[in-house]
Amino acid sequence: MDILSPAERTYAWGSRVALPQLSGEPTPAPYPIAERWFGAHPTGPATIDGVGLNEIISADPIRGLGDEIADAYEDTLPFMVKLLAADRALSLQAHPSRAIATEGYDHENSLGIAVDAPNRNYRDRNHKPELIVALTPFRALAGFRPPADTIGFLDAIDSDRLRPYRDMLDAQRDDEGLRAIFTSFITLPRSSAAELVDDVVSRLVRMLADGTVPADMLSVCKGILELSEQYPGDSGVLGALLLNLVDLEPGEGLYLGEGSLHAYLSGMGIEIMANSDNVLRGGLTSKHIDVPELLRVLDFSPLARPVVTTSPEFPPNAEPADALEVERYPTPAEEFYVSRLRASSDCRVELEDPGPQIIVCTRGRAGDLAAGAGAWIAAEASAGSLDMEAGSEIFRIRVAQMPRT
Repeated sequence: MDILSPAERTYAWGSRVALPQLSGEPTPAPYPIAERWFGAHPTGPATIDGVGLNEIISADPIRGLGDEIADAYEDTLPFMVKLLAADRALSLQAHPSRAIATEGYDHENSLGIAVDAPNRNYRDRNHKPELIVALTPFRALAGFRPPADTIGFLDAIDSDRLRPYRDMLDAQRDDEGLRAIFTSFITLPRSSAAELVDDVVSRLVRMLADGTVPADMLSVCKGILELSEQYPGDSGVLGALLLNLVDLEPGEGLYLGEGSLHAYLSGMGIEIMANSDNVLRGGLTSKHIDVPELLRVLDFSPLARPVVTTSPEFPPNAEPADALEVERYPTPAEEFYVSRLRASSDCRVELEDPGPQIIVCTRGRAGDLAAGAGAWIAAEASAGSLDMEAGSEIFRIRVAQMPRT
């Protein structure tokens, strides 16, 4: 087991407190810390003694990944892990399918756009299904709300300016209706979008003041108002009107497949995804936005319940056995298999499964790992054991299966 030094991302939406506090570092940090990456993606690999995990795997892929995984995933680790903390909303975004990512990556290469250029859409050829598990109360917009629910929401807002869009969806209550209304919102001229956002915001403020907001809409209305304060006049606020607002409690997970429109709004979590950095943005950001490309990758199927239901997992050998609770987060992703281990009292856990795997401690201490720290276990290395303190928590990420053909 080798301790990983994560690659740090200091985006403006990050927190000066959450990740440093988790790791026992001084707070507030001098700058927002948004993400810490534990993985082998070439744009931000974690390191072991100063050497990138991607370089370590590349130098000896059989030792790092094992024969089958090295062959199936072309000598690369197929997943990456992040600790993420958001003090304000991330961009409204989606991730491409593998086929679109390959096509887009090769096309941008042919145009001579540097991989790290700010106007680059595709930084690799991979898709990016992802799972976020809340470490604190976590709020997100995730997937399109069923059309009938959205029509009810727009009716409650009762804005004359919104009515043509509401009627557009009412006339076609399916994927294509969602495509039509979202495309109309996101392609509005900036001045028109700002006027419509202002009208919606004014109406929501009046509803809150009058106490006329339906109870089941209260958190959604407040979320829309918070977005409009952070990104005034942004057409992404209009897009948010169509999405599920999801509140996760610690330990709850949210899975997003390729093409799922989403935006993380606030909170801290551990994020597990395929080994990719491909993001198509449509609003709520100062970064590069490519609306036509976003529309090309989006899946407009309504997502009624995106929260992952966990299931118990047969625990590894632990002494005492009743001190350990293990659950997994089942997803369709072939690249990763995620387990959470929690110790109710001091115990020793034998990590019998071979690598490749990454372990991240998110509470207490487990062996040499304090909260906020991670470790790499190569396929041909002994996983060994961990002494977990009472109240400690770790996440284990392994490869779920070989790629489907």
